[in-house]
Amino acid sequence: MSSERYGNLALRIGLAFAFLYPPLNALTDPNAWIGYFPVFVKGYVPDEVLLHAFGVVEVLLALWILSGWRIFWPSLIAFAMLFGIVVFNLGNFQVLFRDISIAAMALALAMISYGDERGSRISREAGA
Repeated sequence: MSSERYGNLALRIGLAFAFLYPPLNALTDPNAWIGYFPVFVKGYVPDEVLLHAFGVVEVLLALWILSGWRIFWPSLIAFAMLFGIVVFNLGNFQVLFRDISIAAMALALAMISYGDERGSRISREAGA
C-alpha cells in the first residue's frame, strides 16, 4: 500500500471517528450533545428523538466514509455538517474550534477524491 493510500485511510478513519463518537456517547449522556442543535430545529420532535435520529445519520455517514466508496460525497456532507455545527454554535467556539480542523480534513478528502472519481468516470466513458 502506498503512502498516499495510507494517508487517505488515515483521513477517513479520523473523520469517521469524529462522526461515530458523538452518537455512541449520546446513548449514555444525551444532555452533553443536545445543546449543539440550533433552536430552530428543536421543538418539532422530542429532543432525544432528534438527537438519536441525527446520530443514525452520523453513523451512516461514518460508515460510508470508512468504506471509501465515492468518498467525495460523504466528505462534502461531513464538511457541511461540521461547518454548520460551528456556525450555529459560535458561542461555544472554545470547544468547537477543533471542528474547523476536522472540517478541513473532510474538505481535503473531498478535494483529493474529486479528481479520482471524475477521472474514473472519464476513463470508463472513454472505454479505457
